[in-house]
Amino acid sequence: MADKAGLAVITGASTGIGYELAKCCAAAGYDMVVAADEPEIARAAEEFRAMGVNAEPVEADLATAEGVEKLYVALSGRPVELLFANAGRGLGHAFLDQEVAEIRHVIDTNITGTILLVHRIGRDMRLRNRGRILFTGSIAGFMPGSYQAVYNATKAFVDSFSWALRNELKDTDITVTCLMPGPTDTEFFERAEMTDTKVGSEKKMDPAKVARIGFEAMMKGEAGVVAGFSNKIQAAMAHLMPAGLLAEQHRKMAQPGTGET
Repeated sequence: MADKAGLAVITGASTGIGYELAKCCAAAGYDMVVAADEPEIARAAEEFRAMGVNAEPVEADLATAEGVEKLYVALSGRPVELLFANAGRGLGHAFLDQEVAEIRHVIDTNITGTILLVHRIGRDMRLRNRGRILFTGSIAGFMPGSYQAVYNATKAFVDSFSWALRNELKDTDITVTCLMPGPTDTEFFERAEMTDTKVGSEKKMDPAKVARIGFEAMMKGEAGVVAGFSNKIQAAMAHLMPAGLLAEQHRKMAQPGTGET
């Protein structure tokens, strides 16, 4: 059994990158409170406990203030060493074809719930002058997301917010890191109804590798990390290309039907 290293909080931990981040924490000896908006979080917690650490599941909708409060209350005042603000939702198709309720859920999950949770736990970290925060951003935040417009815009917010918060905390012992993956082999594209798109049907990066890159960057106190060599190139190009060209390129990847042969 690994030595206990403190408490980690991981959101969106039932599957994908969040699940793999939790496994990184368990391997490093961290007890955990893991959260997701689906019952599968209980099964995931059992798997983390099998790695020799305590893992408490919280099923909560982190798109709501009530869900964030439920997670915070579950901490019972325990100090949080590591906070992984990972919960997120995607949404494909043209903006005007999307339902307003789905649009709001993406915004509330990716932005509102994220900053509410970080505000609560971040204040506690500041009182102790100790802690690490990892945001799961995306290289999608670097480009206008035609046929994925709301999602990309929310990730632009997360990417930007993480760097701003890091600067505000630069004179403390609290670090803020932004993990910026590209397309990853998770349930994201199925949930976003993007399996018939070019980006949804192409080979994607292993979520375990993405999580390891993010975890290691967080523990080193790095500001941000783009996961994957090809994604690093794409991120660099996004800073040089005109927004209109980026939007057209994204259209070719995310427009429904582009993945069909």
